[in-house]
Amino acid sequence: MDTMKQVFLSGDEALAQGAYEEGLKVACSYPGTPATEILEYLAKLPEVDAQWSVNEKVAFEVALASSIAGLRSLFSSKHVGLNVAMDPLMTSAYTGVGAGFVVVTADDPGMHSSQNEQDNRLLARIAKIPLLEPSSPSESREYAKQAFQISEEFDLPVLIRITTRVAHTKENITIEGRKEIPNREFKINVPKYVMVPGNAYKKHIELEQKLVKLKAYAEKSSFNKTELNNRKIGIITSGVSYLYAKEMYPDASFLKLGFVYPFPAEKIKEFASQVQELYVIEELEPFIEEEVQRLGLKAKAKHPSFRVGELRPELIPQIIEGKAKTEEPSTARKPVLCPGCPHQTVFSVLKKLELTVTGDIGCYTLGALPPLNSLHTCLCMGSGMTFFEGFRKAIGKNVVGVIGDSTFVHSGISGLINLAYNGTKGVVIILDNGTTAMTGSQPHPGTGETSKGKPAKQLKLEDVCRAAGADNVDIINSYKTGEFETLLKQRLGEDSLSVIITRAKCVILLKREQKKS
Repeated sequence: MDTMKQVFLSGDEALAQGAYEEGLKVACSYPGTPATEILEYLAKLPEVDAQWSVNEKVAFEVALASSIAGLRSLFSSKHVGLNVAMDPLMTSAYTGVGAGFVVVTADDPGMHSSQNEQDNRLLARIAKIPLLEPSSPSESREYAKQAFQISEEFDLPVLIRITTRVAHTKENITIEGRKEIPNREFKINVPKYVMVPGNAYKKHIELEQKLVKLKAYAEKSSFNKTELNNRKIGIITSGVSYLYAKEMYPDASFLKLGFVYPFPAEKIKEFASQVQELYVIEELEPFIEEEVQRLGLKAKAKHPSFRVGELRPELIPQIIEGKAKTEEPSTARKPVLCPGCPHQTVFSVLKKLELTVTGDIGCYTLGALPPLNSLHTCLCMGSGMTFFEGFRKAIGKNVVGVIGDSTFVHSGISGLINLAYNGTKGVVIILDNGTTAMTGSQPHPGTGETSKGKPAKQLKLEDVCRAAGADNVDIINSYKTGEFETLLKQRLGEDSLSVIITRAKCVILLKREQKKS
């Protein structure tokens, strides 16, 4: 790659580029909008071992282990994906790292493609790790580079939080060549890396000491910038909210927090003393607001109604004026399954038979919407299986579970094992379209292909189902509607645990293959 050149990159791509420039060697993720493009970008770079993992917990642990063993590593996921990795995340702050380790959470204010609107800035406080929040693609690149250095200096994972608007906005960015960072040598250190209670207690004490040092570091960080203009209005903000506030109040004074946690308390106090009216502008949770209040500062913050939904520039005057949020309801057309989607025929039969259908996260979640109206629950990845078990106890034979192929590998296998172990009877359906379709057709273990397009051992879903304890495993072409209906009726009438795999390639994938041929 050239030493210096201008490229047009999204926030996801810029963050990945910054990590690459800083000597990143291992990256792990599971597809999830708005984080997907981070690993897709890295997978194209030969120097980076970039993998789609079966789920986020696995991805986090592989990346962390690579760091501890001496390689600069990165984990990325959407906000709810980090929930799946919370177990290793919380203890990784105790163990620390080896080479630099960066954790990227891509939050989704407004729930453009998510089932909830959680604010993962809160997790930095819970996990006791530093939090960086870029407001643009260029900052995403810069922050990623610095994050590895901070991680190695403080022996901690560093959390970078971006949002949908930052992840998918594009900007002309000057990029540089790659640094080749020597691998660190792993040295056996049981008190550091074996988290039995006695060791963990001591590591917690060390972690609290690190936070004190990090707080002093945050006070001096160049990521926290003061802009003194009209001192009548002083705004403390971070992330994309800074750009929105700057657009609406270009002459105001700003304290833009890029190194958001630990909070630079002295810098905040100093800024507050320099302005007449202090405001906090932020999306979702009152994360900064609460810290400012703890400092005893009188800051005007948003009405609780602003804790829901995406913050848009035109809404900011309502915060400044102390008003509740008022906006027109969305008139956007609801999404539907693609024309010719193999899932449509399956849901048409489920609707015809008037079954209660438990589901989860994937393209098939759209089966809940008109005109199909034939999916009735969706909580999280894998819940198509586990909700089926709970509903089966209450409803009986008039319920089926539905899950996608990638989601089955992600967290459905354990649900199926639980069904068999607890003697649950009935029918669950795996909608196998040969890809992780909802996030852009990424491969998974069932496709026999890696993130870099190389052949891999192909996981046979039917073999897994039999090994997990299913009494019957049937495979049927999704488009054979009549045969599927007959089979489903048969299995519903039996006292057994049955898995029906409806198999047909995603139509988008087929079109791409036809264009290549």
